[in-house]
Amino acid sequence: MRILALDVGTKRIGMAVSDPLGLTAQGLGVLERRNLEADLKLLRRVIEEKGVTSLLLGLPRNMNGTLGEKAREVQEFGDMLAREFGLAVEYQDERLSTKAVEGTLIAADVSRRKRRQVVDKLAAVFILQGYLDRKGSQNNRGSIDKEME
Repeated sequence: MRILALDVGTKRIGMAVSDPLGLTAQGLGVLERRNLEADLKLLRRVIEEKGVTSLLLGLPRNMNGTLGEKAREVQEFGDMLAREFGLAVEYQDERLSTKAVEGTLIAADVSRRKRRQVVDKLAAVFILQGYLDRKGSQNNRGSIDKEME
C-alpha cells in the first residue's frame, strides 16, 4: 500500500508518499502547475514510479468545518484524478497544515525564500503523516479490542 498525498494549490501541488507499510510520509517535491495535461502527465509518472495504490488530498475546510469554494475545487480535482488514474481518493482535513509547517520552519530559522521552496511539500508530508497516524491508531484500537475478547 502506497499513498500519494497532494497539497493542491492553484500554482503548486506539494507531494508526499507513504512508505510501503503505510507508517511514514516522505516528501517528494513540488509540482509547479502549468496546465492540466502537463500536471496529469507528471502525476501519472509519479504514481507509476512509486507504485501508488491510492491518493490522499488535503481538504481546505473553513475554520468552522464547512466546505468553501476551495474545498469544492479540490474535491472536483480529486474526482477527476480518480477517473483519470482509476485510484481511490480520500481527503484529509488540512486546516492549519501550512501554518504549522511555516511555524516549524521559522523556529528552525529557515529563510523566507527557502521556506517558500519547501512549504508545499512539507504541508503534503504533514497531511499524509496525520492521516497515517490516525489510521494506525484506529488499527491498533481494533487489535486491542480483539485481544480483549
